[in-house]
Amino acid sequence: MRYKNGRVLHVALRVGILFGMLFSTACATNPVTGRRELSLVSEAQEVQMGREGAQADLQRIGEYANPEAQALVRRMGSQMAAKSERPNLPWEFHVLDDAAVNAFAYPGGFIFVTRGLMTHMNSEAELAEVIGHEIGHVTAKHTVAAISKQQVAQIGLVGASVLSSQVAKYGDLLGTGASLLFLKFGRDDELQADALGFQYSLAQGYDVREAPKVFQTLGRLAGDGGRVPEWQSTHPDPGNRVQRAEARLATLAPGALAQTIVKRESYLQLLNGFMFGENPRQGYFRGARFLHPDLRFQFDMPAEWKTANTADAVVAMSPDNGAQVQLTLGKGTPAETMQSLLGREGLVVRQRAGTTINGLPAVQAVFDAPTENGTLRGIATALSYRNTTYMMLGLLVPQVAAQRGGEVEAWARSFRALEDPALLNVQPGRVDVITLPDAMTGLQFVQRYPSSIPVAQVYIINNIDATTALPRGVMLKRVVGGAGS
Repeated sequence: MRYKNGRVLHVALRVGILFGMLFSTACATNPVTGRRELSLVSEAQEVQMGREGAQADLQRIGEYANPEAQALVRRMGSQMAAKSERPNLPWEFHVLDDAAVNAFAYPGGFIFVTRGLMTHMNSEAELAEVIGHEIGHVTAKHTVAAISKQQVAQIGLVGASVLSSQVAKYGDLLGTGASLLFLKFGRDDELQADALGFQYSLAQGYDVREAPKVFQTLGRLAGDGGRVPEWQSTHPDPGNRVQRAEARLATLAPGALAQTIVKRESYLQLLNGFMFGENPRQGYFRGARFLHPDLRFQFDMPAEWKTANTADAVVAMSPDNGAQVQLTLGKGTPAETMQSLLGREGLVVRQRAGTTINGLPAVQAVFDAPTENGTLRGIATALSYRNTTYMMLGLLVPQVAAQRGGEVEAWARSFRALEDPALLNVQPGRVDVITLPDAMTGLQFVQRYPSSIPVAQVYIINNIDATTALPRGVMLKRVVGGAGS
């Protein structure tokens, strides 16, 4: 169960207007290009926004508990940032405990890579390209420019609802990954960040011939339907980026790469034992069924709904975006939790009654919630299980209330105990690094060393295919254990 904070639409509008009034004539020199540009955000504000966003993610998701990985990313990032165009920012570098293959930069120098991304890289040189890319977004002030040009995002159901403090924070979960909504850069920005990452990596002595491999992996992930929330949705085509990286290599002087480093073996040794994929102990989906081994419950999401599991909530959105459900922790008894919701000003309670759900004491209610764009129908269930209260809340726009209301009610009624020992004892998958005792092909590798993830995914994380010739002594990754094993 994980979530991130959202914003109420009318508040965002007021903030945007305020920025426009206060800073509409501000200009600043871009430290990378040297050009004068419109800038609505001072450096102090940039740092403040970045620090607040970074702290929210650290609290919401948390750092991955691997001191060696954290130290490596801090060292690599700090060395590159110190030689960048903005060395005096309060740079921070973190590895998030997130399975998504992702990296992102908050304004002011707060850089994150996920453990999911690290498991898909195969050397320090590859990781350096990613970290350098994110540093480039900050040094070129891409975020500041994005804020200056920003249009207020539409947050659908929870836009101006009187329930916004209860549910707005989940409104942007299903499509953005672990980053602020406004951190979406144009393709020119992404390509510039690629070039800067190449430059910063080379300046630290990394072999930038490894750079194309990063974009090859990202391209294969996108083609395989992998979870690449930021790189897939907002970054240029990986194939073009491979070509551009190769073109940059062609511009280097002879001998420029003679003393560069890759550090493949030490990096893969670091990954040995790394958690791979989602941590099922924190809850996981098996089809439309959600299971939480640590909290010992399960329920069934409506079929074909988009789902997300976060630190503090499980949420889903209907395919037509007209209905949203979320499960969160309640406070007090089910009756107290329900009263806290229904006591909000403006709600019109249609029904409220005590009941039981699969033998568990519960309170259910149906209500209307007025918004600036119309009235939402709410269906809420508060129930008690193992001395903990859960709130299961559904919100529906009028156009789909009749169609989707039954799905929301069935979802709430599916909450039940998880008792299967095999499901209760599931453990996360782990990276297992193999040193090949003999030369073989990629196909022979996956046949000799079975993995708990699909073969296609094994090829991706190693950046190989079935026909790749693998010499004796090369190190490769497989994954053992996990919810799918």
